[in-house]
Amino acid sequence: MPHDQKRKLHSRKKRYQARGAAQAYGDAEEIAEEASEAAEESSAKSQSQPGAEYSSNHRAPPKAKPSAKLILSSSSSESDESSYEESEPSIQKDRPFLHQDLIERRVAILLQYLLHNYNLKQLTTKEEMMKVITKKYEKDFPEILRKASEKLEDAFAVEVREVSSSQPSYDLISKLKLPNNGRIRAGKGLPKTGFLMSILGIIFIQGNSASEEDIWKILKKKRIYPGKKHRIFGEPRKLMTQYLVKLKYLEYRQVAHSDPPRYEFLWGPQAHAETSKMKVLEYLAKINKTTPHAISALYQEALKDEKERAEVRDEDNTDTTDQSTEGSPEKSPTASTTPVDT
Repeated sequence: MPHDQKRKLHSRKKRYQARGAAQAYGDAEEIAEEASEAAEESSAKSQSQPGAEYSSNHRAPPKAKPSAKLILSSSSSESDESSYEESEPSIQKDRPFLHQDLIERRVAILLQYLLHNYNLKQLTTKEEMMKVITKKYEKDFPEILRKASEKLEDAFAVEVREVSSSQPSYDLISKLKLPNNGRIRAGKGLPKTGFLMSILGIIFIQGNSASEEDIWKILKKKRIYPGKKHRIFGEPRKLMTQYLVKLKYLEYRQVAHSDPPRYEFLWGPQAHAETSKMKVLEYLAKINKTTPHAISALYQEALKDEKERAEVRDEDNTDTTDQSTEGSPEKSPTASTTPVDT
């Protein structure tokens, strides 16, 4: 194959992979918008019973498809679902696929309720979750919670974690140490961690630096535009070039010798301290329903990065042992826990 043709093929493959890096947040947008609307509509009713709001008035989604995308709208009527639930015992025995369909609907409802409470900065108790999915699905609760947790992790890079032992309560915890538990700015809001992980993935795929033009080409395909306020994370250009740069997760610099000036993004020191190329690659592979091995060149680079990190850790441990009486070893950057000023 001629060299030019190989170069074009490689460039096309990188663009395809980079679009995949933005897939999670593009798909998450639909989930978040639904949850955001629910939060706005129910903020005045926050003292009402959660089960009534989410299980009675919310329309359930169709059967989940094998993709990262969650479609949170229903083609089935409430009467259809009621008729299914009335014959639940026979459904489980004779038509298990219908029972699984009902489970997927409860997964979507619970997912939205967890996001709704996160948006309001409230914990979610197990009792509330049981009301949301209804007592009829009590025995299916572990499966429903597991699936909702996996979808939230894929879309937002957050972990559903039990945070209170006195009364079982859960919160969404950002995978990175972004201020205000992933919200970045003070107050209420939805997590920005998945967006940051996607940007880090695009940068990695593009050769460890990505031009501003390339990033916006990818984000625009997900209806994310510079200068246009987004309901999940505000103005995206400000988020990337100011907030995430200030927090040292991204580096934003002028391309050398560019005239007129062009700019590019790189990983910042805080991103290097909190995550790795392998973790980002695993995140991208998971949301694109593949494996890190399938992206061979990137996987090899990520393996090399992991080896170098391990060697650095070993050296640091040796230095700490040898110099324990001479002072403390150098520390990695510390994440800011203070929300970014507006």
